[in-house]
Amino acid sequence: MSQTPSLQQNFNQNLVEFLRESPTPYHAVKNMVAKLEQHGFVQLNESQAWQLKDNGRYYVTRNDSSIVAFTNGNHQQGFRMVGGHTDFPCLKVKPQPELHKHQYLQLAVEVYGGALLNPWFDRDLSIAGRVFYIDTAGELKSSLINYRKAVAYIPSLAIHLDREANKKRSVNPQTDIPPILCQLGKDEKADFRALLKEQLAEEGVTDVTEVLEYDLSFYDTQGAAIIGLKDEFIVSQSLDNLLSCYVGMTAMIEALDNSSAPMVLVCNDHEECGSQSATGAQGPMLKTILHRVAGSTEALAQAIARSMIISADNAHGVHPNYADRHEGNHQPLLNKGAVLKINANQRYASNDETCALFGLLCREAGADYQYFVTRTDLACGSTIGPLTAGELGIRTLDIGLPTFGMHSIRETAGTRDAFQLNQVLQRFFAKDQI
Repeated sequence: MSQTPSLQQNFNQNLVEFLRESPTPYHAVKNMVAKLEQHGFVQLNESQAWQLKDNGRYYVTRNDSSIVAFTNGNHQQGFRMVGGHTDFPCLKVKPQPELHKHQYLQLAVEVYGGALLNPWFDRDLSIAGRVFYIDTAGELKSSLINYRKAVAYIPSLAIHLDREANKKRSVNPQTDIPPILCQLGKDEKADFRALLKEQLAEEGVTDVTEVLEYDLSFYDTQGAAIIGLKDEFIVSQSLDNLLSCYVGMTAMIEALDNSSAPMVLVCNDHEECGSQSATGAQGPMLKTILHRVAGSTEALAQAIARSMIISADNAHGVHPNYADRHEGNHQPLLNKGAVLKINANQRYASNDETCALFGLLCREAGADYQYFVTRTDLACGSTIGPLTAGELGIRTLDIGLPTFGMHSIRETAGTRDAFQLNQVLQRFFAKDQI
């Protein structure tokens, strides 16, 4: 790459800060909105008529956890689209969570997505998310909440009480993982909603009379960091897929002065549990927005025929201790470029045309790229790519940055990869024709 190392370092430090401040999809979308508004993007309300200006910059959020940002250019050039997802595997607090056992307060949790559970033990955990409450005027309101400090812990069972732990310990998600929050007096009981009211007051929300509902999850208080003897790795919870959301957003912003075709960034919620929701990729959100932007079914059909979406999700980097889990000729390495994800049975939506287009973009940007095909005797995961392709009929490419520990509470990616993908996506957004 022609850029100096200081640009890459600056990019990754900003990425680290974004990850640290985005413990839930709600916080991620809030932070993306703040960044987009700094660059002239204006919020649209789905319940109102839109009056879009030529070359206008807009964004739409739904449920505070999904976002679509776009520029209003010449639709006949087609849309240049990048997609990701805001959600990630975690432990969500159940509606009636209080567990009082042996004078400890624990919270019952539900596993969201395909979480790797063992790494959640013995970590300093906090709580964040969204809370709905009744204010002093009797109105229903909501607020984001973030304890920030460590307030919970899931202790492992000592090896003295489980001598086979290193050989065959399994995790029961119902009984083994309720986090411990505090000790209580002998007859003391805790009310979690009352505790939330206290926390809201601590965060400056003082008009709460009663907490009604919430969507809260636990997260790792050990924030994102750059590690490695050569600062070559970034580690964090939620790299899958806030990493791609951030890279796509910054590429779009940096391409604003160089793109004549309309650009679209879509970051959906609920990918980790199947995407079939009002805010997920298998729902109508993106198609509805594009239809309103294009103005008619005919105009949208013409635009889609000239469009392409790059679905940017994470890919499995070859683990040096488990290299046999990869197909022999397709073993992506961290810091060796984005991965073209290919599956003959359409678990990924890439085809030869979209792969060739991405390869050309990488060559123009001086960036590396790699391939991933899962072993034929292993099941293949999927992304928002095939779902978006099926909903829109749009040319689609599935890519990802190689990652260790996907779906762990702490994942690892390469610092060079994130920066390079940003450069490639800038070129994609700026393409007059694709």
